[in-house]
Amino acid sequence: MSLVLTVIHVVVAIGLIVTVMLQSGKSAGLSGAIGGGTGSLFGGKKGREEKLERATIIFSVLFMITALLTVVF
Repeated sequence: MSLVLTVIHVVVAIGLIVTVMLQSGKSAGLSGAIGGGTGSLFGGKKGREEKLERATIIFSVLFMITALLTVVF
């Protein structure tokens, strides 16, 4: 059980890191370098940012839950 929770926790942590890095901030982050022309893929800049923000919230909540479960079990 502990090994499964640890693996899930690591996967969620990597997902959280990726979603945070893909968000554009003041310096455009990695989203400008990697996905500069992906606006049409995600439905425009505003749609892409909203989806990345939602994914970041989901990954952060999952990260907190898996961290607590890892401590308990």
